[in-house]
Amino acid sequence: MSGSSRSLDRFATTFDHEGLVANAGLILAGTLMARLGLLGLIERWVRTGSANPGPKICTVVAAMLAGGTHIDHVEMLRAGRTGRVLGFAPMAPSTVGSFLRTFTFGHVRQLEAVASRTLARAWALGAGPGKAPLVVDLDSTICEVHGKQKQGAAYGYTNALCYHPLLAARADTREVLGARMRKGSAGSSRGVARFADELVASLRRAGASGPVTVRGDSGFWSWKLIDRLDGHDFKWSITVALIPAVRAAIQAIRDDAWADIAYTKDGRAQVAETQYTTGRGKAKRTVRLVVRRTRLADSAQQRLWPDWRHHAFITNTDHDTAAADEFHRGHAVVELAIRDLKEGSGLEHVPSGHYGANCAWLACAALAHNIGHWSATLAGAPAATNRSRRTRLVALAAVLVNRSGTPTLRYPARWPWETQFTATLNALRALPGPSG
Repeated sequence: MSGSSRSLDRFATTFDHEGLVANAGLILAGTLMARLGLLGLIERWVRTGSANPGPKICTVVAAMLAGGTHIDHVEMLRAGRTGRVLGFAPMAPSTVGSFLRTFTFGHVRQLEAVASRTLARAWALGAGPGKAPLVVDLDSTICEVHGKQKQGAAYGYTNALCYHPLLAARADTREVLGARMRKGSAGSSRGVARFADELVASLRRAGASGPVTVRGDSGFWSWKLIDRLDGHDFKWSITVALIPAVRAAIQAIRDDAWADIAYTKDGRAQVAETQYTTGRGKAKRTVRLVVRRTRLADSAQQRLWPDWRHHAFITNTDHDTAAADEFHRGHAVVELAIRDLKEGSGLEHVPSGHYGANCAWLACAALAHNIGHWSATLAGAPAATNRSRRTRLVALAAVLVNRSGTPTLRYPARWPWETQFTATLNALRALPGPSG
């Protein structure tokens, strides 16, 4: 046995320090939640019949920011003096679990109303786009589960037992602007038209007065959705499936209409555009169809894949052909928001066997995700994922002491991100509180 191992064996361990604060960086989230008036919003809008919904929802949100992915993980907020940095008394796992199981579809809609109004307050404090252009990405994601007792879980297109939530994310900040839980067997576009209407209302309430463009993949190619977006005077850019009519429109493009673009160093890429017409009579419509085609440049690989591969989308944006294609490719950033929602904000696991509880869990995860990003945006801090932010600013142990009547958190000396933490806390404390 090495000397270092023997020295480690000499350490005794006790769990008895009442003044220790685990995840003491949660004071940042607690401060922002207080400035947003989150507790009051929940108490006003969420009425499940269970008392004190505000502390229960905020307990889930805070636990998610600290890395919690299961209901029993909220217990870490009750260790030592951790609850002191939150501004509310964290609830026990049994209380939280029972509360989440009281949720029905209507109660989840109440929680979505809270999320919408919290978004409006955060944007009013300076996190919003104002009159600037806003790009919204629609997507869905697979939340795989294990155990057939989970209500609403079903086998979807990936052949995995799962839920299939619908999401809308802001392209530049990766905020989650809307989230809706769905059964695992739901198609990508299930309920998207109504979801879009509610998203529009939420954005307008939050003060987004500039032009809005919605991007989506082929799962959201729906004339019903496009009509809704047109009705709201939104721009859109949506991938289309290569059905025979689309292929025919692509084949009709002249050879001299294709223009080279910088896309990949290992191949060639060109773009062109045409029009795609569908329907008959009064239902007939013609839209702008932009096509990108790619193929490998290496001669050996060309012999294996000699043909061009096509990717097409329809759009009503004003960009020229190459710019429209580059803009549409930017839709891929939504995957980063989804990854952050899962890895950094509690959606890695869908914990309950009760469908309503899992719908509420998704809404809490979206709130936690946004609070993490707003804390950086409002403080002018560098952009980062919530997972990185947790490592740098949240997962900090501190001792709560009293210095001449002032509660003081004593953090580790030489913490690498001390300056960022202090600047963020001061910026959040300088924000005005809720007006009502």
